[in-house]
Amino acid sequence: APAAAAAREEAVGLFYERHAKGNDLLLCKWLMLQATADTADCLAKVDGLLSHPDFSLRNPNKMRALVGAFAANLPRFHAADGSGYRWLADRILEVDKMNPQSAARQASALSSFRRYDAGRQALMRAQLQRLLDAPGLSKDTFEIAARSLKD
Repeated sequence: APAAAAAREEAVGLFYERHAKGNDLLLCKWLMLQATADTADCLAKVDGLLSHPDFSLRNPNKMRALVGAFAANLPRFHAADGSGYRWLADRILEVDKMNPQSAARQASALSSFRRYDAGRQALMRAQLQRLLDAPGLSKDTFEIAARSLKD
């Protein structure tokens, strides 16, 4: 497995250098590829990409490619410890100040909590409540979180 992980890292790095660097469409694909990886270190890698020089939460396409794709990564987003939910809520709160519509769209990933086991439901509900409790939350994001908890 370590050899496969090293080969994967090398391939991802080469793709960036040869194709994604300077090409926003391919950069978004590169971000998505990493955000959807079913690897133990996926969340750490995704979190590290937040500070990549070619990434910006202010760019809706790049934000969706990284944050949205991670929220669609079922095994890693739904980690039993709730780290994926907490990470997503942190990003939603960051983006909400700049782009409330994008933040609200991402918040909907927490709305499906009823589909999961009781432990994950509680963790997802806690992050929705955390969003609701945040001072200055946009109307858009507030509506998604409030409706999710009410239904």
